[in-house]
Amino acid sequence: MSSTESPSVPAASVLPRVAPVRVGEGERLRSAGLPGVTLTIRSRRPAREGLPPALYVHGLGGSSQNWSSLMAELADAVDSEAVDLPGFGDSPPPDDGDYSVTGHARAVIRYLDSSGRGPVHLFGNSLGGAVATRVAAVRPDLVRTLTLVSPALPELRVQRTAVPTGLLGVPGIAALFTRLTKEWTAEQRVRGVMGLCYGDPGRVTPEAFRLAVEELERRLRLPYFWDAMARSARGIVNAYTLGGQHGLWRQAERVLAPTLLVYGGRDQLVGFRMAAKAARAFRHSRLVTLPDAGHVAMMEYPDVVAGAFRELLAQPADADGTAPDPRS
Repeated sequence: MSSTESPSVPAASVLPRVAPVRVGEGERLRSAGLPGVTLTIRSRRPAREGLPPALYVHGLGGSSQNWSSLMAELADAVDSEAVDLPGFGDSPPPDDGDYSVTGHARAVIRYLDSSGRGPVHLFGNSLGGAVATRVAAVRPDLVRTLTLVSPALPELRVQRTAVPTGLLGVPGIAALFTRLTKEWTAEQRVRGVMGLCYGDPGRVTPEAFRLAVEELERRLRLPYFWDAMARSARGIVNAYTLGGQHGLWRQAERVLAPTLLVYGGRDQLVGFRMAAKAARAFRHSRLVTLPDAGHVAMMEYPDVVAGAFRELLAQPADADGTAPDPRS
């Protein structure tokens, strides 16, 4: 499932200088050097010492900034860190050019193993949801609970609005798209992304829109931006076609951790109809549906997602340490 193409990006040590990544109030960034990959980690100081650790994994084209609002909401519940996946946010490309779901999951596992923070409350959105599912399935010792917001799990009938994203994974399409859209401004690109990802783009404040434009302008200057997008999109498509014990739905059935599933009724990228299937697949799951939310409920309704997570924490555990099945 990993890419067989040779990396087409420069080594991290010779990447061009770009504007610094924004760090919100109460946050800090640090770099974690791991075998084959360097990850940028965004963290928020917890409200008090001794809170259990949490790790957040963003979706395709996103970054650790996607979790800032939810991290602030949960500052009194968990000790939060959010990762920039390889090639996204402020993390350079992986040394081997592997942007598959397995490659991203391997990077997350390496970080958790090296940091010693596990087991963590693991969060994932979209691509990050697929990555988090794989981590929870193959390394249950690293995961206390699993929270998935519109996870990118295989669908037989993909929504038409999600097709262009999948096409990015077709060789040559990213380069073609770059040429066709070279006259687009960063504002136009951000407005299009928000129209696709938010249930109601009107909820985005002018300040948040401005910051998103600045971040996109920064990332468009990186020579590996489109390569990371295309290869990661290809990784999702490959994961969708993988069967057997390595298939994502089969791995979802193997997850032991109590799982919170959050689906948006206006999601244009992950079908809302998949919510029921996910609730059946994850054995200890709680399902929250938000009719007005889009693909990034943790950004649109961070207070609601935080409240649902607190309810997951309050759910009593069975003798084996797992939560009882709320559907029973």
